[in-house]
Amino acid sequence: MSLKTPLGKVRGLGSAKDGTHHWWAQRVTAVALVPLTLWFVYAVMALAGADYATASAWLASPFNAIAMLLLIIATFHHLHLGLQVVVEDYVHAEGTKIAVMLAVKLGVFALAIAAGFAVLKVAFTA
Repeated sequence: MSLKTPLGKVRGLGSAKDGTHHWWAQRVTAVALVPLTLWFVYAVMALAGADYATASAWLASPFNAIAMLLLIIATFHHLHLGLQVVVEDYVHAEGTKIAVMLAVKLGVFALAIAAGFAVLKVAFTA
């Protein structure tokens, strides 16, 4: 028989209050992605058939460059949150879970930085 209270038994195993930030972050990024994605689809359709000079001039506009960076940030943050949930739910070996989470975090960060760098390079060299 253990002298630990039910609360003491679950400490360190997560709490019901711990996931609310993650849940809200997923919802906020999802809502942010709706207008940003619609803007991006409209922009791609408007630029269909345009040459590189036209597209880079379009991206050099402050509004378009900032909107593209916001799209990149929201997309990759949402991707990271979603993959984290999948790994936490389906990878059960603790060592493997940590390795996969580290790979996901570094991979998503590297892709987001590369995409942001590409946007800034085109925007500032146009």
